[in-house]
Amino acid sequence: MAILTVRNVPDDVHRALRVRAAQNGRSTEAEVRMILAEAVKPETRLRVGDALADIGRNLGLVNEDFAVFEQTRDKKAAKPLRFDA
Repeated sequence: MAILTVRNVPDDVHRALRVRAAQNGRSTEAEVRMILAEAVKPETRLRVGDALADIGRNLGLVNEDFAVFEQTRDKKAAKPLRFDA
């Protein structure tokens, strides 16, 4: 694990961190770790499929809008790639 040193923390901020840590039953160091983790890590991971579905919903797309893809799709099996000359 990495070590992080934060210098020049104002006294009132340090005091507030100690109070907050005590209220949460943690050490000041553990409280700072929790604050940093919450600040930089999203609660849930963004999934590309979910993001695309949200975009489609926001645009008002429905399943019928994609029917044209089913009609024009080539349903033959794809040929495997060849790496020889």
